[in-house]
Amino acid sequence: MDHERFIQMALELAQRAVAHGNHPFGALLVKDEKIVLTAENTVNTDTDCTRHAELNLVSRASRELDAQTLSQCTLYTSTEPCAMCAGAIYWADIPRVVYACSERILDDIAGGNLRLPCQEVFARGQRSIEVIGPILETQAAQLHKAFWPSQGD
Repeated sequence: MDHERFIQMALELAQRAVAHGNHPFGALLVKDEKIVLTAENTVNTDTDCTRHAELNLVSRASRELDAQTLSQCTLYTSTEPCAMCAGAIYWADIPRVVYACSERILDDIAGGNLRLPCQEVFARGQRSIEVIGPILETQAAQLHKAFWPSQGD
């Protein structure tokens, strides 16, 4: 798999989220090297704290795709999924997550995060979810530093 290419696309979705007035997070679902769905953060525009990019993606994917298809997908995301999003990914039976910016780096930059790596959430489940990352973390961190400039230097 060309992880960097898909991570770059997730970062572009994160930039698009900012352009739409939201936080810098983007995610996409890939099956057989093809993009199946994309999503961006809509927390501000939807006035809903649960509208993270990954949750938007998993919610839509659960409605539009069958379980067999989901079980063959990889979720790419601009930032490591939070505990809420990791739970959704687990329940959707998506077997692989690839992320750019780690939750630790995000917390260093933005502060106020729930310090709980997605691997710890997944480790509590009955089935294994592969986690790959960080990939292009410096580039992803720059997005967050631009969005939260008063934090993290």
